[in-house]
Amino acid sequence: MNREKRIEIFRRLREHNPNPTTELNYRNEFELLIAVILSAQATDVGVNKATKKLFEDAPTPQAMLELGVDGLKQYIKTIGLYNSKAENIIKTCRILVEKYKGQVPRTREELEALPGVGRKTANVVLNTAFGEPTIAVDTHIFRVCNRTGIAKGKNPLEVEKRLERLVPDEFKKDAHHWLILHGRYTCVARKPRCGSCIIEDLCEYKHKTE
Repeated sequence: MNREKRIEIFRRLREHNPNPTTELNYRNEFELLIAVILSAQATDVGVNKATKKLFEDAPTPQAMLELGVDGLKQYIKTIGLYNSKAENIIKTCRILVEKYKGQVPRTREELEALPGVGRKTANVVLNTAFGEPTIAVDTHIFRVCNRTGIAKGKNPLEVEKRLERLVPDEFKKDAHHWLILHGRYTCVARKPRCGSCIIEDLCEYKHKTE
């Protein structure tokens, strides 16, 4: 795919949705971090249901730490992998309280050092909370980029590196959200909705549907 096509794809996505954002509910950097940790192998809808009560009762790292692992599990037991997520979140809250005075760190290295936080989670927090032009590659973005030809790669890191190189700077901050929403609602896994896709004529997928 050439540069002109990519520019036009992102131009249309921006025109369609000028201010994209995450579908996770949060009020601050801490709540976003917890929601993103919980969202691994879970839906945003499921996470939002669980965090509604959790964030009311434990809105700070100190308050969440005081719940303890077993207390936290009661709030998140509807979410996949909740046992390991509860342990990681409590460990992370302890580090936030003891090392960062309850604040979420702003660098990739510090974020990735937190239990339960990998590269993808760090990228989401850097982008959504702090406005950094990072692109977190999840299953939706991986599929969209390979299927359309925007940025092909054998694994998420390869796709991320290609996106960093190929997405024009003016679109970088919002590219993550545009691509994830496109994959969630239009370029879906089983049968992409090509007939209602705003970039169908630019997409290089060979097996388009009606």
